[in-house]
Amino acid sequence: MDILNLKDKKIAVIMGGNSRERDVSIHSGKKVLESLKRQGFEAIELQMGRNLAFDLENSKIDVAFIALHGSGGEDGSVQGLLEVLGIPYTGSGVLSSALALNKVVSKKIWQYEKISTPPFFEIDISRNLEEQAQEIVKVLKLPLVVKPVCEGSSIGVEIVVEEKELLPVLKKSIIEFRNIFVERFVKGTEITVGLLGVGNKTRALPVLELRSKTGTYDHKAKYTKGLTEFIIPADMSDEMLEISQETALKVYKALYCSDFARVDMIVEENTAWVHDLNTIPGLTELSDLPAQAQADGISYDELVFEILSYASVNKM
Repeated sequence: MDILNLKDKKIAVIMGGNSRERDVSIHSGKKVLESLKRQGFEAIELQMGRNLAFDLENSKIDVAFIALHGSGGEDGSVQGLLEVLGIPYTGSGVLSSALALNKVVSKKIWQYEKISTPPFFEIDISRNLEEQAQEIVKVLKLPLVVKPVCEGSSIGVEIVVEEKELLPVLKKSIIEFRNIFVERFVKGTEITVGLLGVGNKTRALPVLELRSKTGTYDHKAKYTKGLTEFIIPADMSDEMLEISQETALKVYKALYCSDFARVDMIVEENTAWVHDLNTIPGLTELSDLPAQAQADGISYDELVFEILSYASVNKM
């Protein structure tokens, strides 16, 4: 996108949708919309729904700023629609969005790229669940983490400490999410690294350490004011900070991401274990990415403008 001509463009902030992260998406989208208007852009709100294609055409927008989270918005679906319509958009493309939201596929790519990610077991719903539970305990050992394959914001994440808890949790999770997997629980320091840029010009932001007052950085801790302490830079050695940033960059490039993202890791001794990559991280006042940008001297408005400046079509 030609930065000099951005002020002449009509921008739609796409938010909402039907995923379990709808409320967070609307919160992020409203903040982005306020920022764009504050900076003098002609910006409008578009709610994600069945009429989105019509709304995009009817509103005659030039650029889409995607503020969607979860299935239907962060999985390549909307990105594909915008590609067909020829509308430049922010964030990663169709392929990388689809890869990143599917945690099992992501982990397989990271393993191939020799990036540390906790060992895992993909649940096959066509197989006997009790037999799989026994196999999981034998292979991965306790404690374990049960996760949906395609959800964000720690939705549906369950920690299993005792063997007798595993089968009931698996049954419950399959009913709610259908596709799930089990991961080895890694006890360590929760960190996240934001990334900005395209290709070889991508840079890692300061490492953020997350200390939850509930003991677990779950959905409630993420989105309830006062429940999580942000420590920037993270309380670890300079060497480990560098390793974490380098790992985040490798993860970003391995999934062909673009514009911005956030990589979540757990540091155990001298290893940064990657467990998630968000191609459209939250942009609320409680979100990680704006806090990391601020620690790097980037204001919220500057962050929104930089993301907007990367908008384009024909991404990976």
